[in-house]
This record gives sequence, structure tokens and C-alpha cells, in this order.
Amino acid sequence: MFTRKQWAILLVFVGLAFTTGFIVRGGGSPAPSISAPESTATVTEWTCSMHPQIRQPKPGLCPICAMELIPVSTGDDHQSDNPRQIKLSPAAIKLAHIQTSPVERRALSAELRLVGKLDVDETRLTKITAWIPGRIDKLHIDFTGTTVNNGQPVADVYSPKLLTLQEEYLQALRLKSDVLVNASRKKLELFGLSAAQIQAIQDRGSAEDHITVLAPASGIVTHKNAVEGMYVNTGTEIYTLADLSNLWVWLEAYESDLSWIHEGLPVELTTEAYPGESFTGNIEFIDPILNPHTRTVNFRVSVPNPQGKLKPEMFVRALLQADPSTTRPPLVIPASAPLITGKRAVVYVADPEQEGVFEGREIVLGDRVGDFYIVKRGLGEGEHVVTYGNFKIDSALQILAKPSMMNPEGGATSSAHQHGEMPVARTPVAASSPPSLLEVPPVFQRQLDAVFSAYFEIQQALSHDNLEDAKAAGNAMTRALENVDMSVLQDDAHHLWMSHLPVLKDNAAGIARAIVIDIARTKFEKLSTTLISVAKQFDISDTQPVLVFHCPMAFGDQGADWLQNKPGVENPYFGAQMLRCGEQIETIIP
Repeated sequence: MFTRKQWAILLVFVGLAFTTGFIVRGGGSPAPSISAPESTATVTEWTCSMHPQIRQPKPGLCPICAMELIPVSTGDDHQSDNPRQIKLSPAAIKLAHIQTSPVERRALSAELRLVGKLDVDETRLTKITAWIPGRIDKLHIDFTGTTVNNGQPVADVYSPKLLTLQEEYLQALRLKSDVLVNASRKKLELFGLSAAQIQAIQDRGSAEDHITVLAPASGIVTHKNAVEGMYVNTGTEIYTLADLSNLWVWLEAYESDLSWIHEGLPVELTTEAYPGESFTGNIEFIDPILNPHTRTVNFRVSVPNPQGKLKPEMFVRALLQADPSTTRPPLVIPASAPLITGKRAVVYVADPEQEGVFEGREIVLGDRVGDFYIVKRGLGEGEHVVTYGNFKIDSALQILAKPSMMNPEGGATSSAHQHGEMPVARTPVAASSPPSLLEVPPVFQRQLDAVFSAYFEIQQALSHDNLEDAKAAGNAMTRALENVDMSVLQDDAHHLWMSHLPVLKDNAAGIARAIVIDIARTKFEKLSTTLISVAKQFDISDTQPVLVFHCPMAFGDQGADWLQNKPGVENPYFGAQMLRCGEQIETIIP
């Protein structure tokens, strides 16, 4: 029990406590709450658009790919009710270097450069044949290449049958029978005699046992098929004439270029023989059937040759300035605007009513013309699309688990761009097992091994920015391709290898001739695409691994594949600039 004195002391302490609390609280006023401004966007850390696992407290370069880090801000950035939209503060837009361009209509002209060969115009070929059986006693044209004019004598033929026909005609003239005269004259005409020759028989009044064969057209003798003393029958070819005043040029166009090619389109031609001089022709014919081996379509250009400068079998370079076949200029966007993956093309459109808001939108693209893409569907004239920084916006959407280029449905996803050196959890790539590989003999497999080995040397050289080694390896691959004996292949394997071989040779040689490394890398991409097809279609040997890698940033974010014979990304398209940029996507030979 407390005593009366103890209770008094306790009450004093309680009173002092309440008094102290009142003073501290400032006379009973509520303590002010501390709150952040409503519309701030505080940058708290920085990340890489390609490697969102990288987080740093200040700006700089990504330690993996050396790309500039972008800000990850807290506040009003990224807040939008639309799952396909993202909102960036002015500071974030500036730091990410976001740039936009308008969607506009523009008259475009596609420039196609092709190589072809001159050929004789088939409609201007003439065969000089024997119209009557007999013996060639004299040839007036002794060698090929001679110019022949229409009506010029080319051969004298002895023919007993012709002697009989002339006697019939003279007899009809003596009888003065119009019916017999006309019938006899018709026979002589059918055996190749001209009106002047028939009139000469009539004026002479006697028959001759020789007929002079006249040239039915002008041209150059391209073939001489007879010799003096040779017996001929009706229809035997004596000469072949070609009128070279007009020639044909045969060119090949890939499927992607067919929309630009149409009959009547003018073509500018140049040759090695006449540097600085151009010739003009027009497309006359487009083959209705595509070549299944080269995936190209042949088309023919007719080119006038009045001075005879152009010769059949000459190689020519063709330049086509093609316009899209539309009634008004097409809708276009810069080529850097769309992010393309497979069949999908995504652009980020700036919201005209909300500053800093960008919306991802799938569109349908037409042909690429220079630095622009034609837009078929999905955009309207006057809208603004992001042309620089769109990949960073897309990466930010991936981080927020919103729909993006690589993840159209949204939701959590792994990084779109992994690296072999990073400890990222992922499903191991399984060795591919094509349903039906074309079987090839062991000798062909060994020859292909040399081709792949040279290819891997090119890949290594380009990944280390060594152009000279890449050129040497390109020469080695060219020699390896020449040593491949395709005669050991049968049926489908033979035809398939023949379709791949020109592409492989052309690009391997292009690497060997490259004067700058960018050209070598462009050729290497085409080389890689074809060699990946070879590795997947043929039963190649398992003497060395064959792994497929992909970099989505190569060639202006178009993406490109390549092969390696060892794990670990060594990017041949960027070299030291972004050596580890890419990921292994497939194992052909483990």
C-alpha cells in the first residue's frame, strides 16, 4: 500500500510529465507531416537498357556492353493507365536523348543496282536456209562476223530441180496461159526466187541450173554452217544472222525487289569497256516463274545499240530508279523508327496531348527505300514516332513488365539480351535435331569442315576488329569453297548446294576484298545467314561445335546471327565496342 506521502509524490511526477509534453508539442498544435512534392521525378539509380540487372547510383557506361546508362526514376515517370504507354519526365527524355520525327507522305525512289550480261535479241535472229535441194558451188560469205545487207548474195546453189521449174515457167509464157504462168511463178517463189530473179528468167528466155541465194535480212553472220561443195536439202541451215542494232540484257531480281520492277521501267547501263558512258534501255519482259534455287526472277531489258558499241556476252552494271506503283506519295517513317523482330514491327508514338507520354504500337511495313520504310497500316500522317532512343523506351517497358517488342503480352520476362558471362538463370539451349537432314558422303563432310574452319577464323578476326586477318580468312574460305566437289552429291543435296554456293563464294570473296571493316561485316552477315542454312540442311560432321548466336542491335537494331565453334559471346558485328553483346540461341552441333 502506498502511504499518503508516496501518493503525493507520484501525482507531482505525473503532472510534470504532462506539462513537459504540452511544451514540446508547442501548445497543442499537431506536428507537421513531411511529404514529397507531388510531381517530382527523382533519379535514384541508373541502369542499362540492354542489361536491366545493372544498377548504379550515378550515370556512366554499362560494364558489359559499354552503352550509356539511362536513369531509373521515382515519381511520375512510367505512370500510365494504358499498359502500352510510358510517361517520361523532361529530365528522363533529355538524358535518354529521345528524338521524334513526323509520319509524312514522301515521293520515294528505290535504287537497285544489278549485274547482268548482254545477249542477242532473239526477235532479230535470221536463219538463211536452202529452199531447194542441191549442191553449194560458191559461198559469198567466207567467215563469221561479216556484215550482210538485206538482198545481198550469200551463196550459189546448183539444183537440177530448179532447172525443171524454170523450163515449166518458160513453157507457160510461150503458151500465153495466165493460169499456167501464175502457177509456175508461184512454184519459183516458193523455192526462194525473188521477183527480180523471176523477171530475169523471163527476160533471158532460158533456164539456168544455178540459183543465187539472197540474204532475207541485214545483220552479222554469227554462224556459218556450210562449205562449198556441200550437198543440201530443203531447210538446211547455211548461215545465221543477228541484227545487233538492238540487244537484250538479262538481269535477276530478288523477291523483295519485285514490287519495284515493272515493264517499261527505264534502266541505265554501264560497262567496263566504256567507262563514264551510259546506255539506256527499258524493261520489256519479266519472267512469270521464280527460280526455286536462287529465289530470283529473271527480267529482260531491251537496249538500242545503233553504233554497235555493245557486244553480246559483255557484262553490264544496271541501275534502276524505281518508284512505288501508287497514285500518290506513300506514308513513310525513318528506318530507325521501327523495332523489328520476326514478322512484328513496333514503333513508339508520341502522345500529342500529353507531353512525355509514348505509346507502343504494332504497324505493318512495306518496302524499305533507302533511309525510310513505307507504312502500310498502323500510323497516320502527322503523328510523331520515336527515331532515337526507342530501344531505351522499349527496355524500360520490359523492366516494368509492360508489353514491348520482345514481350508483346507484357508480364515478367527475362532480359531480352543475355550474355554468356553473366550468371543469368535460363533454360539451357538444347541441341537441335532437324527432322530430315540431307545425307552427304564423308568426303563432302570433310570438305565442308574446311569451309566452316575458315568461317570461324573470319568470325574471330572480326570480333577482334582485325580486318587483315579477316581478309586472309576470306581468301582461305574462297579456296575451301572451290575445293568442294559437288559431283559427289545426288539429287536434292546437289541442287541445294548449288543454290547456296554462289552466295557463299560472293560474300567470302567480298570479305577478302573489303577495304574497311564495315564492308567485311556486312558481307559476313550474308555469309552467316547462308552458312547457318547449310548447317541446318546438310548432315555435317561433328568434329567441331556449331553454335548459333544472335545480336538484336546489329545493323541499326535490325539484328543479325552468326556461328561460333565455342560458347561465350564474341560479337563479330561490334568487336571491342560491344564484344559481349548477344546471346546463344541454338546449338546445331554440341
